[in-house]
Amino acid sequence: MTTPEPPPLPPLAAAPGDAERRLHPASWLFVLLQNLRQFIVPLIVLLVAGRRADDGPAWLPLIGIGALVAVSVWQYLTFRYRIADDRLVVRSGLLERSVRQIPYSRIHNVAIHQSLLHRLVGVAEVRLESAGGTRPEAQMRVLRLPDALALEQLIRDRGRTDASAPQPASTATPGVTLLALSTAEVVKLGLISNRGMIVIAGALALAFQSLPDRTAGRWLVEGGREAFGYANTFAATWMAKALVLAGAVALALLAIRAFSVLLALVRYHGFRLQRQGRRLTVERGLLSRSRSSVPRRRIQAWTLREGVLHRLFARRTLEIDTASARGSDGQGQQNGRGLDALAPIATAATCDAIVRDVAALASWPPTQWRPLHHRAWLRLALGAWLPTTVLCLVLGWFFGRWGLLGLLWLPWSAFVAHRHAARAGYAIDTTMVAVREGWWRRHWRFAEIGKLQAVELRQSPLDRWTGMAALWLDTAGAQPLGPPLRLRFVPLAEAERLHAALSREIARRPLRW
Repeated sequence: MTTPEPPPLPPLAAAPGDAERRLHPASWLFVLLQNLRQFIVPLIVLLVAGRRADDGPAWLPLIGIGALVAVSVWQYLTFRYRIADDRLVVRSGLLERSVRQIPYSRIHNVAIHQSLLHRLVGVAEVRLESAGGTRPEAQMRVLRLPDALALEQLIRDRGRTDASAPQPASTATPGVTLLALSTAEVVKLGLISNRGMIVIAGALALAFQSLPDRTAGRWLVEGGREAFGYANTFAATWMAKALVLAGAVALALLAIRAFSVLLALVRYHGFRLQRQGRRLTVERGLLSRSRSSVPRRRIQAWTLREGVLHRLFARRTLEIDTASARGSDGQGQQNGRGLDALAPIATAATCDAIVRDVAALASWPPTQWRPLHHRAWLRLALGAWLPTTVLCLVLGWFFGRWGLLGLLWLPWSAFVAHRHAARAGYAIDTTMVAVREGWWRRHWRFAEIGKLQAVELRQSPLDRWTGMAALWLDTAGAQPLGPPLRLRFVPLAEAERLHAALSREIARRPLRW
């Protein structure tokens, strides 16, 4: 069910006084591999061009690789870090030198990542993230694994006190495991996830863009013809052929779902959420192991998700927003190494227990949800009816009565709007603001009032016509593609009252992040 407890962390390797430290001697190799990944396309172009030339500068790629090796070794030689009492000092730079001083109290997230090669060599990559921005404050590629874990513990110990306070001795207290996923739970996560479908769709899109002369499209057409011809050998009637074709589609969907399970096992094998003092630590990964640590007080907002497949397995997903440069590799690209989900999959009771334990929200889940405006379903339906009607009228103009078939969508959209409005609601007390939305796919979004940064009252033309308003609540670290924290379809008088009350509370309470 659970993975064994990790051994006690060793102290950092001894260094005299405030002496600067170097990275692991093999660091240049990992920097070289990273640089090769960035420049692999130009190198392949040089290699292909060199082979096609008669007088052949086939050695041309070797110059590029040699330059990358020199840059990697130079980066290793010029990177230093020093562990001071209250901050970490990082000195780096190839031509332009920089000295970066990072107070421990400003570090929001410590991410330790180990690829398969890292694990073979016994090293790890460390990334220190603070609030805001898309780049980490420091990225150490790479340290010995014991040194990386000891550095994480040092930041955890010293980051919770101010600089003037006496620094306590290292306290390697064992963590409290809040959630540990078994292999069976990870398999359920893969069955629920659509990651495999997304990866395959992305691969197909990349193939259509990169392969020449419509090769990908031709392969798909030829493959479809061969599959249909193969199906004809098993069936003579159209009904039998349709059944064989449906069976082939079902097998393809099963293969995609199996791929999702494989991806989930690779990413979430050995998932463990621990509370160590004031920090939360998440470990996960089969081939590559990652370990992220973030102070509990840095959590800005929470999201509970529940789709149809979640309900089939009686599970939910618990995600958080933190005001750190999570999931970024320093170039603004998401790499999935950040701490974004405290519970990728868990029962509703387990998710609620984690929220109560970590956020200290004793009142979660709320027992009294306030309903929306009694005509909220009509407001929702109008938002779908108007564009659908306009589109169908345009299609009817060009294609006649066939273009008006889209109007059949209107009754279904009214039914969905009614179900959504009947289930949606919001809850506000002295500690938190929470909203719940969705019918087919449900989510709960909530935050402590002390984490709110701004509150905005909005009214669209439809809102003004129907006497409603919406409150938009801003928190730090919100994901652009995630559900916003907003109270929609609230009666105007109630929205104005909440807007005034929350504005006073936000102005009165200090922002905690």
